Amino acid sequence: MNRAPNTETHSLAVKNAILVGADPQVGSLLLSILKPDSWVVMSVPDNLAALAVVRGRAFDLIVTSDETSGREDIELLRQIRKVRPHTRLIILAADSTPADAITSMRERAFSYLSKPFSFDTLAEMIRMATEGPCWDDGIEVVSGTPGLIRVLARCDVKTADRLVHFLNEIAELPDPERSQVAMAFREMLLNAIEHGGRLDPNQYVEIEYVRARHMVACHITDPGPGFTLDEIPHAAIANPADAPLRHVALREEQGMRPGGFGVLLARQLVDELIYGQAGNEVLLIKYLASPKTKSA
Repeated sequence: MNRAPNTETHSLAVKNAILVGADPQVGSLLLSILKPDSWVVMSVPDNLAALAVVRGRAFDLIVTSDETSGREDIELLRQIRKVRPHTRLIILAADSTPADAITSMRERAFSYLSKPFSFDTLAEMIRMATEGPCWDDGIEVVSGTPGLIRVLARCDVKTADRLVHFLNEIAELPDPERSQVAMAFREMLLNAIEHGGRLDPNQYVEIEYVRARHMVACHITDPGPGFTLDEIPHAAIANPADAPLRHVALREEQGMRPGGFGVLLARQLVDELIYGQAGNEVLLIKYLASPKTKSA
């Protein structure tokens, strides 16, 4: 797995990564994303070996083994942060609990994925971890339990995507509710970040996420002045019945990115979508089917 740098082709900007464990699929994925002209990837057998190496020199990215528990990897993260406070660490956990996922957020893991995780999602997180400016002030846990968590999220798209994956781990929803809630939450969070926070990384959106026995609720409050539906003709929700794509032309005229279907899509995916009076807060509610009772 170790890939030594080519001194003839590597620039001084070469970065270093560690893969813990020997999963061939994770290793192949990592090597396919971290190109040899920019990255040197080292493989170590376990967390103790990873910590020993990190104490000797800095690494830009660490991906943990998918054979260790979330709790073990969080302890590794704590130890690494004592000597390398800004190392980006992606946790792959064999055994996990919602409380572990919350703790990983508090300790500022870059991402947290438990088995069985999607390799597409892992690839997305690896790419995100290798790009952009300092990330580790993007998500702040104000308070958190598996039933109710309150966080502040920086107003940028990458932070929104990271937060969606963290909350997926915490909620432990069945399919298809898992993907429905995640998609609706992401759309409304992006609306809050883009329109309320103006994609200003100095602004934060507040999120309260509640996981009850028969429902999930997400309350999102953005730092903007709010709006009414009459003020957003660039959104699909405001289209008249005889012009279902009117907003597309309006967005092009205003130089906005393609889209505008967020509110409309969210309404189809959750059971309740309720806006506050000012229009800068929204509540999403998804009701869950009662678990089947066993016959006596």
